Amino acid sequence: MRLFMTYRATAPVPVAAARAGFSPATGYRIEQDPRPPSEKRGPRGRRRPDPLTEVFDAEVVPMLKASPGLRPVAVLEELLRRHPDLGAGIRRTLERRIRQWRALHGPEREVIFRQVHEPGRLGLSDFTDLGHLGVTVAGVPLPHRLYHFRLAFSGFEHAHVVLGGESFVALAAGLQDALWALGGAPREHRSDSLSAAFRNLAPEVDEDWTVRYATLCDHYGMAASRNNRGVAHENGAIEAAHGHLKRALEDALLLRGSRDFDTLADYRGFVDALVGRRNARNRRRIDAERAALQPLPKRRAEDGEEVMVTVTSSGGFMLRRVFYSVPSRFIGHRLRVRLHDDRLEIFLGGTHVMTLPRGRGYGDRRRAHVVDYRHVIHALRAKPMALPGLVYRDQLFPRDAYRRLYDAAMAALPAKAACRLVVDALALAHDRGCEADLAALIDASLDEGILPERDAMHARFAPDPGILPRVTVSLTPLSLYDALTASTASELAGGEAA
Repeated sequence: MRLFMTYRATAPVPVAAARAGFSPATGYRIEQDPRPPSEKRGPRGRRRPDPLTEVFDAEVVPMLKASPGLRPVAVLEELLRRHPDLGAGIRRTLERRIRQWRALHGPEREVIFRQVHEPGRLGLSDFTDLGHLGVTVAGVPLPHRLYHFRLAFSGFEHAHVVLGGESFVALAAGLQDALWALGGAPREHRSDSLSAAFRNLAPEVDEDWTVRYATLCDHYGMAASRNNRGVAHENGAIEAAHGHLKRALEDALLLRGSRDFDTLADYRGFVDALVGRRNARNRRRIDAERAALQPLPKRRAEDGEEVMVTVTSSGGFMLRRVFYSVPSRFIGHRLRVRLHDDRLEIFLGGTHVMTLPRGRGYGDRRRAHVVDYRHVIHALRAKPMALPGLVYRDQLFPRDAYRRLYDAAMAALPAKAACRLVVDALALAHDRGCEADLAALIDASLDEGILPERDAMHARFAPDPGILPRVTVSLTPLSLYDALTASTASELAGGEAA
């Protein structure tokens, strides 16, 4: 433009424009107004009237000041209620205006401070619900949680399937399994406000639970800490890992093609294999952090909860709203029960006598039963008519075939005969160890629409001793051994003389 103005002092507009490299039209435009286009452009006005001019300062701002956490959509609904003529099309404008107002006049917001994690310093624990995965064991839905442990520096993970709630037993077992698999312990262990570690609904045991958790951490030389209640991102090193692990489990189940597992052990192995593959990707960082961990103590801490119970005349004991059957010879005895998440270890004095699966009772009036028919079948033989009204009758049957047999027999036979048939089948399964084969025979008979006969079952699984071959064993007289010993001694003496 300056070059054009120089040429224009001595030449007409077309000549000056040509010398400056402009078109004549541009030359004439500059002749009329030499300002650049950026200076000519005036401020852009609104293309349509502002729908919030009269309501934002008068109504919206007071709402935002009175309730800082109010969502824009709630403000929109209130404005539409007061002024229906505004229309729902103002939503984006309102959201943008509220966002700008909060940036200029709103309250200060929380700041997340990113942390530098040192090797061997911090390990984190938490529980997460996996009921949404739809996992089944032998066709039965498996409601369960996952105990999740993670090292903040290396990302080492350990996961343990938990059948109950966030109990101290589940926390202690999962944490110790993780530490012993890792081969060391971090200097600090953090969790959120787990009821298993920091509080409990029963005031009389609140202090005891806290002491147990502190004792567990002291056993491994870890300082216990927790994040502030309701502030999940303070535990973000494991909260975020929850989501990654859940998505990985979902993908693995989809690739597997089935969510049903034959046993709980199979499902636990499936989870362990997945977590192991995830750890393998971080092997170098995990190995580097292992060198910074504290050494483990000589032994594990006890991760079970011990309870003393008395076996009643019902042939079992009640524990946590669950009835457990035991052999009747323990009636009247005090047993020491070591309670774990998935099992009960039973001790008579210092002698381990059996292991029982753990049952779960829920609600104030609901009771569960863990019953083994082998414990009561000898007494049920003498009192078969106790079967119809037995409180744990449905849990007594070891397989569905025996339950089908009971229903079919009660429908087709007099009650006494039906009970005798069912009890006799259970006794035969116990005496001959043929529970599965006998169940197959019962299912086959019921599928044909007939009841299995007692004589047929006994002929199949308990043959008449009279038709068994008789084996006669002849015992050698002990005097022959004396003669053999004397003969051997004389031969040895003759050899020495020669």
